[in-house]
Amino acid sequence: MSRSLKKGLYVDQRLVKKLQDRKAGDGSVIKTWSRSSSISPEMVGFTFGVHNGKDFVSVYVTEEMVGHKLGEFSPTRKFVRHGGRMQKEIETAAKVKEVEAVKAAKTGGETVAKKK
Repeated sequence: MSRSLKKGLYVDQRLVKKLQDRKAGDGSVIKTWSRSSSISPEMVGFTFGVHNGKDFVSVYVTEEMVGHKLGEFSPTRKFVRHGGRMQKEIETAAKVKEVEAVKAAKTGGETVAKKK
């Protein structure tokens, strides 16, 4: 749910204080746990380490990100893959086709060389 326009953007005050001490583009990472902070124009050019629950994800802020939240650029869930027997069979079949294609390419190149 978005914040009311009359209230303005929410930016963590500790984050603003950290920004005042640094210059844009200096390359140092500003660590933050404040995923709900909105990105303001003053943040453009800085690199933030946004905590995702396990570690910090580096986020370089550009002009297109202004108005979004910091947490949008640091995913908290990691997609492993759909598993099961059927998925394993599909993956092995694809790998076998790939190996056969490589073998066919190698033997096809040798037969062309023999014809000359």
